[in-house]
Amino acid sequence: MKQGKRVRRILPRLQRRWVVRLLLAGVLLVVVAFAPISWAYLDSARYRKSVQDVPAAPVALVMGAGVRPDGSPSLSLSQRLDVAAELYRSGKVKVVLVSGDNRTKNYDEPTVMRDYLVRHGVPARHIVRDHAGRDTWDSCTRAKRIFGVNRLTVVTQSFHLPRAVVLCRAAGIDTRGVGSNVWIKHATTLGYAREPIAMLKAMTDVIFRPDPEVLGRPETSVREALTSPR
Repeated sequence: MKQGKRVRRILPRLQRRWVVRLLLAGVLLVVVAFAPISWAYLDSARYRKSVQDVPAAPVALVMGAGVRPDGSPSLSLSQRLDVAAELYRSGKVKVVLVSGDNRTKNYDEPTVMRDYLVRHGVPARHIVRDHAGRDTWDSCTRAKRIFGVNRLTVVTQSFHLPRAVVLCRAAGIDTRGVGSNVWIKHATTLGYAREPIAMLKAMTDVIFRPDPEVLGRPETSVREALTSPR
């Protein structure tokens, strides 16, 4: 009987300890998950601008964001391209580098992006396609290592902008960023939800600076586009 009473007294204490440990583990998990994205927001704050406030740069880098089955850009992508076209029309950039996925013949983000920009007033001679922008780090590091870009304005959605700015600067490019603030019901909500997880991968890119998935030889296409008459 005495042993049974002792066990009943000990069990609640053990349960409380496990509850405390689980709570501490949960807090630690939240801190680990949100520390990188918090750092990205703080570190990139002074480099994130509006179309009106961003300094002029030679190149705008637009990240791919999906193509519809009919071959048109997704709503997220068209908004990015609208911002890039506005930067070009206002004289804030001279060349638009469109970087996206083209790993199969039937999926060609950069060409869809170029065609959209041409329809919205950007001359084809001032658009350069990067067909191997598989992710944000690859787009940034290829802009530097393949296309020789040293200064640019990166264009994407606002929720993605801190990560894009941080990664392009880590790739060695003097970077400012402009984000589209248009809220797309499901895409924007999902974007904000996935950014803390995506930033964990981005931190490994910042630390280890891996080669892009596709590297290849340096190209002169951006340099040639910059010398093309407006």
